[in-house]
Amino acid sequence: MRIVPEKLHWTGTVSAVEPRIRLLRSFSEMSHTYQGYTLIVDGRIGADDGQFRIGIGKALHAKHDFRIGDLLEGLCLPVQDPRRDSVTHYRVSRVKRRASGETVPHDGPPFQGIAPALTVYRERSRRRLAARKYSTKCFGCIWASKMAVEMLIDPWNPSYRYRTETFCYGPKSCRLYKAGRCRKVPGRKGMTWVEEDWVDEDATAHRGPDD
Repeated sequence: MRIVPEKLHWTGTVSAVEPRIRLLRSFSEMSHTYQGYTLIVDGRIGADDGQFRIGIGKALHAKHDFRIGDLLEGLCLPVQDPRRDSVTHYRVSRVKRRASGETVPHDGPPFQGIAPALTVYRERSRRRLAARKYSTKCFGCIWASKMAVEMLIDPWNPSYRYRTETFCYGPKSCRLYKAGRCRKVPGRKGMTWVEEDWVDEDATAHRGPDD
């Protein structure tokens, strides 16, 4: 008989809303899975106080238009495998907004307001973002994303490694943006692929400097 875990009650104030995207790397190849959104909440889950990353679906975000400053509560579960996810909790239900945050968008940077549809992120594509910039200057920006990265090391003898990476979907002209070091992706037999600047330039070539 399968035991269904009991959900935890959570409550807190939203300090950031960003897309929840998972990245799969296989040496020089990559693919993205657009899972929904991440609510970064300062508050309490169960008996624990702190800052939590709560994963929600696109339908729930479309219904409520979550924004910074919202005071929310609901139920959730801890993620089963933290290595494969950028959130700490998910499977959210019974969400209620107890108070609303600022309704006037902040023109930024960092750009704040209501995070757009996932199709917008997919169409814009991303550039790598230095982890320090993400945490110190770009936190709260709707264009910043911290992704769970799953790396397939050897397709013929499947083995994986995991890490997180930070990315920016915002305007190329953003004065806060910094790419940081080129990222290295391990491969089979000790090989390494370096993701150089041209990868980001190619991915965002369809956008102008202010788009």
